[in-house]
Amino acid sequence: MATTIPLFASFTYADSLTVVGISFCTALVCEAISWILIYRTSSYKSLKYSIDKAAKKLETMKTENPSSKLSLKKSKTKKIDRVETSLKESSRDLSLFKFKSGAVVALVLFVVFGLLNSLFEGKVVAKLPFHPITIVKKMSHRGLKGDDPTDCSMAFLYLLCSISIRTNLQKFLGFSPPRGAAGAGLFPMSDPKTN
Repeated sequence: MATTIPLFASFTYADSLTVVGISFCTALVCEAISWILIYRTSSYKSLKYSIDKAAKKLETMKTENPSSKLSLKKSKTKKIDRVETSLKESSRDLSLFKFKSGAVVALVLFVVFGLLNSLFEGKVVAKLPFHPITIVKKMSHRGLKGDDPTDCSMAFLYLLCSISIRTNLQKFLGFSPPRGAAGAGLFPMSDPKTN
C-alpha cells in the first residue's frame, strides 16, 4: 500500500500535494539537465541568435510595402524564400541539438513516473470537480478500482502537472524556444504578427 511523506500526512490533500511537489522538483531537475547539456553552450546560443535574426528579418520583409514592379517583386520573393530556408535549416539544427538532452530528460521522467506509480498504485490522489468524458475518464481513472468517475489517479495528475509546470518554468527561466523556431512547443502556433 502507498505511504505518504510524513510532512504531508496530516493534510487532506497529502497525496495530491506530494504528486504536485514531485512534479515540480522533476521539472527543476529536467531544466537543470537541459541547461547543462544545451542552454549554456555556445552552439545553442549561436543557433538561437541566427533563428531570432532570421525570424525578425523575415517579419520585416513580409511587412514592407509591396512594390509595383514585377522584377522587384520577384527578387523580393527570392530573398524571402532564402530567409525562410535559412530559418528552417537553423530550426532543424536546433531540434537535432536538443535531441541528446531530450533522451536524458525522458529517462529521468520515466524513472520518476515508475517510482510514483509504485507509491500510488491503485490509490485515489485527487477528485475531479466534473464528470469527465469517456476518453478523459480512461486516463484519469487509470489503475483505480471503483466506479466513481471523479476519482483521479496519480498518472493523470502527474501528467497535467508535468505539462503545465515544465512549460511555465521554461518561460520563467527564459529557456522557451526562439519565436521563429519551427515546431516550438507541443502545439506550435503561427505568430499572429507574421500573418
